[in-house]
Amino acid sequence: MTVVRGLREALVLFVVALVAVAAAAGVWTAVSGGEFVFRLGVALIVVGTLLGLTGDLTLSRIGMLPARAAFGLAPEREDAGGGRVLTGVGIFLFVSLPLMAVGVALLS
Repeated sequence: MTVVRGLREALVLFVVALVAVAAAAGVWTAVSGGEFVFRLGVALIVVGTLLGLTGDLTLSRIGMLPARAAFGLAPEREDAGGGRVLTGVGIFLFVSLPLMAVGVALLS
């Protein structure tokens, strides 16, 4: 059951990222002209890379360590994902890599 929830979450994240990137590439093309497919491919690669680097909560936890320590609180738990099923590795494998693969396929 957790596998199905994780794959469903990955599909939703992939579709939302694809729609958002397509809208951004459309605005980019409308503002400065050029070919939509090329700009969509570049934008997909950039967004896939950014999601791969920041797909989990590690960066936000690192930023909160000094503040939590100042109040005498322990670091946040690893399993405090806010109801998410996918970990950073899952987001990288099932969302970021497919976004980058689609971007590379559009560029070639």
